[in-house]
Amino acid sequence: MTYTHRHLLGIEPLHPAEITTILDLAETYVEQNRSGDKHSDALRGLTQINMFFENSTRTQASFELAGKRLGADVMNMSMQTSSVKKGETLIDTALTLNAMHPDLLVVRHPHSGAVDLLAQKVNCAVLNAGDGRHEHPTQALLDALTIRRKKGRLHRLTIAICGDIAHSRVARSNLILLGKMENRVRLIGPPTLMPTGVAEFGCEVYDDMKKGLEGADVVMMLRLQKERMDGGFIPSEREYYHRYGLDAEKLAFAKDDAIVMHPGPMNRGVEIDGTIADDINRSVIQEQVEMGVAVRMAAMDLLARNLRAARAA
Repeated sequence: MTYTHRHLLGIEPLHPAEITTILDLAETYVEQNRSGDKHSDALRGLTQINMFFENSTRTQASFELAGKRLGADVMNMSMQTSSVKKGETLIDTALTLNAMHPDLLVVRHPHSGAVDLLAQKVNCAVLNAGDGRHEHPTQALLDALTIRRKKGRLHRLTIAICGDIAHSRVARSNLILLGKMENRVRLIGPPTLMPTGVAEFGCEVYDDMKKGLEGADVVMMLRLQKERMDGGFIPSEREYYHRYGLDAEKLAFAKDDAIVMHPGPMNRGVEIDGTIADDINRSVIQEQVEMGVAVRMAAMDLLARNLRAARAA
C-alpha cells in the first residue's frame, strides 16, 4: 500500500495514489464496523492521545472509537482544564506529552499551523483533526469515501461547495483533494464569505446559488462559522437562508441524482432545509458520520505501520 508519511497534517502533501490507499483501506474498515466483531489489533500495544483545544462531537468521538476498535490505549485530554489554561505554551505541552511516550497524537487547535508545530516537537505520529482555517484532512477523506461509494467514482464529477468558504478548513481540504482527483469544483457563496485570491484555486466561483448548482453531481453545504467571524459578513440569517440556504427549489437545479452533504453540526433553516437534510434519497449526512470512523481507523492504521517500521529500522 502506498503511504509513506510519518504524519497526517493535511491533504496538500498527499499524492492521488496515497489518497486512494487510505480510501481503499477504509473500505475494509466499513465492512468490519458493520460486522458482529468490530475490533482488530492493528494498534495493539500503542497509546493514542486525543488533544482537542476546540469543542468537537463527531471528530473526537470518531477518533476515540476508531482507536479503541483498533486496540489502542486511548486517552482524551481535557484541554479546558489542562495546564494550557494556566499559561503553559503549546511547545511545553508537547514536550510534556512527549515524555509520556505516546504513539499517536490527535490534535484539534484553533490556530492554523499549531498542529504542524506540535508534530515537529514530538516523536510520535500526529493527526490533524482541524487547525484554524487551514486544513481538516480526515473530513475531506471521509467526504471523498462517501462520494466514491455513492457515485462509484471520485473523478470527473461536478461538485458544488456552498456557504462560508472563507472560514472553512473543510472547504480548503476538500478543494485540494477533489482537485487532485480531477473533479470540477464550484464554490458558491456571498462575496463576503469567499477567501482572498479564490480565483487562484483552480475552481469556478458563483454568488448565485441556482447557477452554481446547475448540473452538479454533489452538493456540499457548509456551516456558517460565526465563532470565526468578527464583523457583518451577512445581513441576517434569514436573508442568508433565502439566498444561500439549500431548499428543494435550489436543489432542483442540480442533477436528479445529486447527493447532499454537510460536515455538521448543521444549522437547520440557515444553511439547509430540514426536509432536505433528512431526505434518505438525497442526503448522505449520516453516511458521512459512519465513513468518518472507517477513514480515521485507516489513517491511524497506516501511520502505525510506518511508525513501527521506522522503529524497527
